[in-house]
Amino acid sequence: MRIKYFVMDVDGTLTDGKIYMGNDGEVMKAFDIKDGLGIHDILLPAGVKPVIITGRKSRILEKRCKELGITELYQGVRDKVSKLKEAVDDLSQTAYIGDDINDLGVMQVIKQSGGIIGCPADAVMEVIKVSDFISSKNGGSGAVRTFIDWLVK
Repeated sequence: MRIKYFVMDVDGTLTDGKIYMGNDGEVMKAFDIKDGLGIHDILLPAGVKPVIITGRKSRILEKRCKELGITELYQGVRDKVSKLKEAVDDLSQTAYIGDDINDLGVMQVIKQSGGIIGCPADAVMEVIKVSDFISSKNGGSGAVRTFIDWLVK
């Protein structure tokens, strides 16, 4: 595997993009176990650093990252490109998976630097058009794992 960083969006990528809200705010997110296993048991042992950059804030996500050993978690990020450049020292060795137009800036910077871009099957058309890998799975249903498996091969 030639990548050093595996950067992810969350809603619509690691999750199905649905936000379940109760009176006290977000109450639930669903994560696919296969995505988690790919991150924890494939990327980490291979020396690939998983990084999450997301526009939303969620304690649920903090707990999931702790379970998976993801230490680079950036929440509430409006300018994903600036945060990416802070978190990653070599964009050419970076893979990114995202699903919507707020990911396009990061995707274009990584792609122009020689990195690799992936997306779930249900990503918006603008994202699909710039992606090197389009998963056969939707966000939250193993799309991240299919990208990891593709990168490993």
